[in-house]
Amino acid sequence: MADGRLIFTGTVVVDLLLRVDALPERGGDVLASASGMSAGGGFNVMAAAARDGTEVVFAGRSGSGPFGEVVAEALWRESISVANPPLESADNGYCVVLVDGEAERTFVTAPGAEGMLTRADLDAVQPRASDVVYVSGYSLAHPIAGPAVAGWLTDLRPETRVVFDPSPLVESLDPELLEAVLRRTDVLSANAREARILRAHAHPAPAAGALRGMLREGPEARSVAVVRDGAAGCWVATGDPAPAHLPAFPVTAVDTTGAGDAFGGVLAAALTRGAEPLDAALRANAAAAIAVTRHGPATAPTAAETDALLAAG
Repeated sequence: MADGRLIFTGTVVVDLLLRVDALPERGGDVLASASGMSAGGGFNVMAAAARDGTEVVFAGRSGSGPFGEVVAEALWRESISVANPPLESADNGYCVVLVDGEAERTFVTAPGAEGMLTRADLDAVQPRASDVVYVSGYSLAHPIAGPAVAGWLTDLRPETRVVFDPSPLVESLDPELLEAVLRRTDVLSANAREARILRAHAHPAPAAGALRGMLREGPEARSVAVVRDGAAGCWVATGDPAPAHLPAFPVTAVDTTGAGDAFGGVLAAALTRGAEPLDAALRANAAAAIAVTRHGPATAPTAAETDALLAAG
């Protein structure tokens, strides 16, 4: 059987990065020491999967305008296919990212075309049995895209595997939409904070086990819950008596932004190639370790770089 594709239904925005010594007081002003603009959000997941050697299809929405052009160019550079044409009536949203002298990040996001994904847009995408569909909690936060994604997932053919990242917005998501998506999810990838919100467990190991119980059931289900715990690695619940702990690869981190995206993209990419969940999570661990050693957006490694770290470790 040929390798599957990654069908990405999440959102892509443009990140406007400003580095400042400190945030200004209310009503004040401050000069940035550096700035930049790049495609962000779900783009980082797709880039990670594409660099790991998987065919990626962007099934979300983008717009027309200056930000839409940034997104289109970024997708083209990574050889990512686009399922839906840009909306003529709206531009992509953008996120102002303020990074202060202590590397703390503050975000303000203005939504745009990425939240206007409809059921008809998704119905035009026909996942194959070998494909993996990737869903982000950011999509569920939009009043149009959220119900469209949740409804489409429930009608997917049962053999299609779904990966879900609940995102930092998990606490504010509509509970009914969240439950519907979880019940169609085969592989959940959440960080420790998101896992605590979903299941209120302080430790990621029992959280992983409890989260697995929230996922898809039935003869076609292959439910796996992964809880990422930063420098401690990740916990993977597959149905064995206890979740497996995969330690992180020892590296010197310089920028942890996008580590979860690198993990999720490579995890899904490995699954499209038929990897077992523990092997896929180990590979994702390695990719995330490399990503945090680099500054900037979309820092996920190539497949060869990940292979080299796995061979050395």
